[in-house]
Amino acid sequence: MQLTRSLPVDAIPVETAAPSKALYFALLDAADSDSIRASAADYLNSQLEAAAELPCDLPQDPAGLGEWLEGHTAKIGGQYQAYLDERRAGAPRRYFSSKAHALHFLQGVAPTKLVDGAWLYGLLQRWDDARFTALIQTYLEELGEGQPEKNHVVLYRKLLASQGCDDWQSLDDENFVQGAIQLALAEHAEQFLPEVIGFNLGYEQLPLHLLISSYELTELGIDPYYFTLHVTVDNADNGHAKKAVQGVLAAWPQVGDGEEFYRRVINGYRLNELGASTLSVIAGFDLEQEVIRVLEKKAGVGQFVHSDYCRFDGRTVNQWLAEPALIPQFLDTLQRRSWVKRHEDPHNSRFWQLITGEQAPMFGVFSAHEQQLIHDWIAGDWLAEQQPTRGKPHPSLAQRQGQFSGRRRVPSERPAKPALVQSQGQAVSDFDQEAQLLEQQLAQLPSREARIRRLLPLLAPTRHHSAAGLLATRIFTGLFN
Repeated sequence: MQLTRSLPVDAIPVETAAPSKALYFALLDAADSDSIRASAADYLNSQLEAAAELPCDLPQDPAGLGEWLEGHTAKIGGQYQAYLDERRAGAPRRYFSSKAHALHFLQGVAPTKLVDGAWLYGLLQRWDDARFTALIQTYLEELGEGQPEKNHVVLYRKLLASQGCDDWQSLDDENFVQGAIQLALAEHAEQFLPEVIGFNLGYEQLPLHLLISSYELTELGIDPYYFTLHVTVDNADNGHAKKAVQGVLAAWPQVGDGEEFYRRVINGYRLNELGASTLSVIAGFDLEQEVIRVLEKKAGVGQFVHSDYCRFDGRTVNQWLAEPALIPQFLDTLQRRSWVKRHEDPHNSRFWQLITGEQAPMFGVFSAHEQQLIHDWIAGDWLAEQQPTRGKPHPSLAQRQGQFSGRRRVPSERPAKPALVQSQGQAVSDFDQEAQLLEQQLAQLPSREARIRRLLPLLAPTRHHSAAGLLATRIFTGLFN
């Protein structure tokens, strides 16, 4: 799955039909372009202006941040326990009506999750400034300290691919607002430092929706590890939530205007409320509309490939698909003609038999995500009747929530420092040549500082999840600690 797409490097105007989406991809493709960086700064200023009108629950006195953090944690814990009690008493899932609904959520938040941690990247330039140590440690942990099984972007890419949800690039502009903000902050820490620190303070607090999502994804048989990992690292005792508060206090100006600094921190905190959110993405799910959208997308090709022998209400399949506006009527016709039997096991529907199974005539036409949408739409009320174990994990993941805690690295444990040069005289695989080249370059540099400077570009939001980026992160982590 590619994170980027081809765009003219200097052709991203600030005023465009989809400013967040355009900027998002521009920053992924060419963040070093002066014009794109300027657009990113303008974008941040406009978003901060919008954020300034929003309410904020932070204490007026920063000395109260510790108490605020404890209160927030207690509140979320109480709300989650109430949710668990409801589920144990037989209440249905709060967020996801079906697996298709959950996949819609995974896809809808992908633009944000695929740049996870990006807002802190600009602080790496100050790696030797003790004020930012806690925040840089947070960034390195978002990157899994170079371990691919812990790198948040690697994990989310694998999750999307495993569920056939990796065609997220056509989402609406609102879905790209948070990602664009994070990438813009990554480029402009020197100009928006208090806002970066404030945004981090908001983003790293443990939200209720993270706990509920993890629980319900497990129940639906979707690996929740990306989300459960965040539950552990964002804890208020020694995790990212605590480090976020430490970051505010450590960066507090000793000479400058503290009141102005905190005002800007608060406005950066408010940036978390802009654009599509977890809850808005979940609430925006309409199963039938999603099925229609899938068929509209297939219509461009499908209208030319079906034979004419099969007609529905006087139209061939080609003719139905040639006009997207007719697709809702086409679905009604399929139901009337019993090709789709709603609210029954989908295997009873001839249309479902056409698209699933290796011998099916339309095998491979629909992705796993698209098949899930169609399956759950056909199943309807029947699907709800097949869930007698409400509140219990899906059997395939029944032990998952107990396992993830065992996969955590204890805070004092760090990845081993990799050797800078591999053994001489051994043939190097094409897969490993880039890593060996980086190791050789680092070995030739005269100092720790020079090595760190060489590594920094590889820890950027667009590169840290690559093989070279993961190696660079491991080496940087060893040098930094």
